[in-house]
Amino acid sequence: MGIFGDLDSWGIRTLRRNLSDLEVDYQIHLWKILMEPVILMFVVFGTTLILGVPIAFCLILASLPPIVIEPRLTEVLLAQRMYNSLDSFVLLAVPFFLLAGNLMNASGVTERLIRYADTRVGHIRGGIAHINVFVSMLFAGVSGSSTADTAGVGSVLIPAMQSKGFPGSFSVALTAASSVMGTIIPPSITLVVWGALTNTSVAQLFAAGILPGIMIAVVQFTYIWLWCKRNGIKAFGQRASTAERRLAFRRAAPGMLLPLILLGSIMFGLATPTEASILAVAYALFIGFFVYRQLSLEEFWEQLINSSKLVSLSLFCLASAGLFAWLLTYYGIPQSIASILQDVSNPAILLFGVALICIFLGLFLDALVVIVIIGPLFLPSILAVGADPVQYGIVACVTLSLGLVTPPYGLCLLIASAIAKIGMHEAFSETLKLFGMMLAVVLLLILIPQITTFPASLIR
Repeated sequence: MGIFGDLDSWGIRTLRRNLSDLEVDYQIHLWKILMEPVILMFVVFGTTLILGVPIAFCLILASLPPIVIEPRLTEVLLAQRMYNSLDSFVLLAVPFFLLAGNLMNASGVTERLIRYADTRVGHIRGGIAHINVFVSMLFAGVSGSSTADTAGVGSVLIPAMQSKGFPGSFSVALTAASSVMGTIIPPSITLVVWGALTNTSVAQLFAAGILPGIMIAVVQFTYIWLWCKRNGIKAFGQRASTAERRLAFRRAAPGMLLPLILLGSIMFGLATPTEASILAVAYALFIGFFVYRQLSLEEFWEQLINSSKLVSLSLFCLASAGLFAWLLTYYGIPQSIASILQDVSNPAILLFGVALICIFLGLFLDALVVIVIIGPLFLPSILAVGADPVQYGIVACVTLSLGLVTPPYGLCLLIASAIAKIGMHEAFSETLKLFGMMLAVVLLLILIPQITTFPASLIR
């Protein structure tokens, strides 16, 4: 018995020692996995994002571990790759389009567009809600920015909708959702950046973005009509006379001419997108100083400063995302994803997968950041299955634009909620319904490529 007891005791000690060795080996193995540069990048990025660090700094901090660990990567690389991310002639269009939009807004274009929209759709059931969408569609062609649309249009129409009896939640959800068109209808800053990063024709992207923007407006008009019918909302005003319509059109026409001038100059080859953006600033100055005469030198200087702040934030974020994306490419992440997708031969299935990824990333990240990461990432697979790069760009950009109305990022929803002085959560239910209807548009863009490819083919 004593012998067996000694053996048993020896066996238990041996087992414990082996288990202890296994635990140490497991901890060492786990530590090695966690110390992998790519894993560290995502761990640091996720941690800083949760802590509320601004997204641009999250990307830079997440890019530091590989530079520190990897001997072949130096500190000089950080500045070099960030600079290379912005070293594109097409990206010069971004600050000029932003400045043109701000100048047009300061020149009184928004008020005139609202008055013109009132004469066209103000007499329809729930008229002021229709005006909201109609003006956003017109203003999208002026500003090229969804956030500018939300701030400019929302500051006027959200209080007006509330005064007409619309709940704050509905007013906020509709304003945020209609502002999405600023990212899609040209001139679009998002499409400019996408074209620069994927070597896709910006002119073709602009042409392909018109129909999807109109489709989103149509589904929002339909939702308004159904909502008003269900809640017993009727028309608020009388149909405008022909004379009133003509007067409102004449007053708004100089502002509405801007997108036509831009698109015409780009599509007919008279100007590049960058040259067209400079033309937009010159035209906005002409409208503000000599046509509407509402723009002063002080106001011009103020808009110049505001535009500079917005541009610095956008391009700094773009530069940091470029560094992060380059490191992912350095470690072969795009190649690994491409090898996983190499068996996918159906373009619709691949685009549907891209849309799902964009929806998920759009919940947390700015569209420009996601574009830098996924734009070049899936392009080889898109070309391999025979999908059109223009369709790929429009599907991705339209899907990413929906992230502007979905928390926790939801920048347009946040701005609209601040204007209405309500919490984002109060408008979430209405926003979700509009989000679902806009997702149906994305599905149509995937299943019917001609919606995007036919307009683009006219430019070719």
